[in-house]
Formats: sequence, structure tokens, C-alpha cells
Amino acid sequence: MGKPNRRILPTLIGVSVLSTLAVDAAFLVARGGDTPVASPVGPARARFVAASDGLAAAAVAPQSRRLTPHVLVAAPSTLPADVVAKVRSAKGVQGVEVVDAVQGMVAGKRVGLMGVNPSTFRNYTPKPTAKSDALWRNVASGDVAISFTMGSDGGVQLGSQVPVGGSRSQWPLRVGAYATMGVGDIDAVVSHTTAQSLGMPTGNAMLISVPKTEPKAFIKKLDRVLPKGAKAVAVNPQIDRPETGEVPNGPVLTAKQVRTVIKAAETRLGWPYVWGGESEAEGGYDCSGLMQYAFAKAGIRLPRVAADQARVGWVVPYSKARPGDMLIWANDPTAPGYISHIALYLGDGKMLAAPRRGTVVQVQNVYTRNMRGAVRVSPQRANALAG
Repeated sequence: MGKPNRRILPTLIGVSVLSTLAVDAAFLVARGGDTPVASPVGPARARFVAASDGLAAAAVAPQSRRLTPHVLVAAPSTLPADVVAKVRSAKGVQGVEVVDAVQGMVAGKRVGLMGVNPSTFRNYTPKPTAKSDALWRNVASGDVAISFTMGSDGGVQLGSQVPVGGSRSQWPLRVGAYATMGVGDIDAVVSHTTAQSLGMPTGNAMLISVPKTEPKAFIKKLDRVLPKGAKAVAVNPQIDRPETGEVPNGPVLTAKQVRTVIKAAETRLGWPYVWGGESEAEGGYDCSGLMQYAFAKAGIRLPRVAADQARVGWVVPYSKARPGDMLIWANDPTAPGYISHIALYLGDGKMLAAPRRGTVVQVQNVYTRNMRGAVRVSPQRANALAG
């Protein structure tokens, strides 16, 4: 999993507004003793506990009914109250959570960053994250919670102090949790109070739960009421899996494009894994950055993260994989089904991948644990999703 593709988040105050957003995955963390320790959190899983800073944890409301976010809206400034009210009362809307949202700098990386009310936002997150009282007490107390891949593959240590803010000014915050937020565009979360101290815009975004409405159709209706500059996107759209396991008639990679993609990926062999890396400029590549680089050489633009790259074609069983397909995995135990890793299939049980921090781009034997299939890439879909 790589850094966000930033589809819609504005930047922090003092930086020009951009036109894009993306979260990924994580383990749950809470304050505890002087060093990180593990305790059970389901079969063969662990919960990591951040070092205590000696301060009393802030109180948060207990988890209530969980809601799945289907649409994310973000604007350069505060969303008008009447617009939020209209959305809340719209047909099919089960819940609306207003948040602060930007592209910010966290530990030297530009990521999607949200300021939230820990007591209410938790109900819009995946079950393991939502039920962790300690995690949300950490956030309410002033910590930043970061995604699991940012922590493990980005090398950001639990309990460490990291700079958070805009590109011009940043403040040290403690990493109090690795936690999946379930929104494919957010790698860091702080409390609303902390967000305001950082200079983030107030209430400029909202998550909307519309379980019985097609997100695309709902977004079309939203466009009629949203203020100028606001943009809405679907949160983690469904992956296209043909019922028969066969790809429908449609444009896929040509034999020449397949050769070009594979040759381009092979030129990166030996380069270090770097979370957020997508070119030589970063000194290496992460899994989705490697795919983006290789397919670009064949004239195919991919979105930035693995979860979005999984939607650039049809997902078929691994048994039907062909060279040039992308293999996908859901490896994050706290976000069931979320695509967090991707690699290029070479054929004969081999793949070319950027595995994880501490490794290099390499050819590996394909493993099937947590695999979710093979993506048969459609150039048209890829270019459309890349924006």
C-alpha cells in the first residue's frame, strides 16, 4: 500500500488548495506501559500499546451503532450548515459525520489528514477500530493515529514524536496508534481540537452513509447542492468480479503493452522499498508506486494506491491469471477485504513486487494467503480512475 492519491483534500492553511484525497490500514493501539507491548485481540492477532506520556487520557463516548461511510465530500472551507442539514435529511441517508480534512505533512510525508470528534467518528470506522476505547482516548488526548502501512512500512515508530502540520510550519505530536479508519484516502487522524491548533479548516468535509443507495447516483444528486469548490467521491467502491470468473469482452492490455510493463518493472529490480515511493526521486518504490511506474511506461495511468488499482479492470481467480495482470491481497487484519498489497504477475507462479520496508524490488514466488485474485487491467478504466 502506498501513499494517498489525494483525490479531493485541500492542503493546510498557508499552502495552495489542491484538487485531491486517499486511507489505508492498521492495527489497534492504546496507551499503556513504558514500552510497546502486545496483548490478544482475536485469534493470532495483537494489539500494540503506545508508551504512556504520563497524562490522564481524555474521556470519549462509548461506541454506538456502526455506520459504513459510502461517500466523502471535501471543500476548501467550512461546509455551510444548510448544506449539511440538507444532506442529513436526504432520502436514503443513514448518517453524516462532519470532519476537518486536508492534505498535511506527517513525519515528512504528505498524507490525507482528518480532524475528528473521537466520540462520534469512531462509529464510521471498521469494527476493530471502532470498539477500541483506548485508541480513541489517545486521539482525544492529542495524539495522532496513523495507518498501519505508514507505521510498519513507513518506519514511523509507535509512541514517537513526529512533526505534523503544513509544509511551512509543523508541530510535534505523539504517534498514539496505528489504526485503520476505513476511508481509502486517510493516513492520519487527530482530534478536532488538535486540528484547530494546527490551523486546519473547520468542518470542511463530511462522511455520508447511504447503505441502500448507489454512491454514484447519490453523488450526482449531491452535486446540485454542494458549494463551489466542493467535491464528492465514493469511499472504497466495489471491485468488479465477473460472476463466471471470465473477463467480459472489453479492451485489455495488448501483448506489446504486457511486454512493456514487465520490462519496465524489471528495470526497478534491486531498488529499495520506500513507503510513498513512486519514482527515483524518492529513492525507491512501494508496491503501488512500482505498478504505477511500470504501467506508465506502456501509456497506462494508474491511480496511486493498491485499493484503487484493484478497480482498474476485472478481478478474476488466481487460477486464471495471465502475465501482465496485477495480483492483489487483503493483508490488514483490522480492515477485512481492504486491498493493501499489489504485485505484477509474470507467469509460472512468479511475480515482481516491492514487498515491504527493509526489502528491495524483487521477483518472488506467488503466495496465496489473503490473496483476493488477479486484476485484468483495462487501459480505459485505469486512465479514467487515475483522473
